[in-house]
Amino acid sequence: MDTADQHPARAHRVVVLALDGLLPFELGIPHRIFGRPRDASGRHLYEVVTCSIRPPGPVETDADFAIHVAHGPEALATADTVIVPASYELGPVYEDGVPTPELAAALARIRPGTRLASICTGVYVLAVAGYLDGRPATTHWADADRFQRIFPRVRVDPDVLFIDDGDVLTSAGVAAGIDLCLHMVRRDHGSAVANEVARRTVVPPHRDGGQAQYIERPVPDPQSATTTAARAWALGRLGEPIQLRDMAARESMSVRTFTRRFREEVGVSPGQWLTQQRVERARHLLESSDLSVDQVAREAGFGTAQSMRQHLQAALGVTPTAYRRTFRSSGVGTPSGVRT
Repeated sequence: MDTADQHPARAHRVVVLALDGLLPFELGIPHRIFGRPRDASGRHLYEVVTCSIRPPGPVETDADFAIHVAHGPEALATADTVIVPASYELGPVYEDGVPTPELAAALARIRPGTRLASICTGVYVLAVAGYLDGRPATTHWADADRFQRIFPRVRVDPDVLFIDDGDVLTSAGVAAGIDLCLHMVRRDHGSAVANEVARRTVVPPHRDGGQAQYIERPVPDPQSATTTAARAWALGRLGEPIQLRDMAARESMSVRTFTRRFREEVGVSPGQWLTQQRVERARHLLESSDLSVDQVAREAGFGTAQSMRQHLQAALGVTPTAYRRTFRSSGVGTPSGVRT
């Protein structure tokens, strides 16, 4: 019998830090997303546990119930990934950017090299521990200015759904935690695994744009045209040259009006959106087909392998060949630098 069969690889351990005042929805996101993926033999790819900064016991939520957490802060020392969901009762962490002794002692248990992630205001916990100094991060758009004032050394980007800075990842509010966790699954095990989790969770595997589309604005005229048909039209022909004027014509708009409306609805420009969709198409083909790199480049709409290489390097931090080798052979990998 093969040694690998006798000693199967240990599941990646995700430890979720539950703090008083936590939002139950956000606490459940990591368990839902990371609790789904399995390998070909049916073995769970992740082990998810919840811990508190105190000994096992109740943790208050922002709802009319508490939860019982079975693990204390010692669980943080066993984590491969630590995720901090949002909490509404961070006290001096939120008010002054200062950790409580209890929180500081718990965070000190995290091993060097552990991957760290936050959902919404969980970013305050990462920042107060110094993990974000000099690094990019995001949080809920309504809290971004305040967070920046308290932590001026952090490079805050309020426009994105999440930021992957390698070993530290941060996300915007609430549902952006789903985007972030799916991204980590995709980063670890490829698009096919992440897409299957998304389907079972009944959420899109990747959302277009950033937080700009969710910021409160005056309600538009319900009779006004949208850019939905143009996007559907473009997705059906990514392998062909697509001009901005052709997309605008699908909606009977001028290029200027279409560009403005597109950015309002999607959060990015039409050109940026097209590039994102072509990168995703290229990733899928590199993982799931035997097409050559040149063929993938044409099918995804990049035209040449050199153009595709530049775009994948910018978006994922790896070349097409390296990406295919990672996700077609071992099924795991860590492309970094992704920022939606």
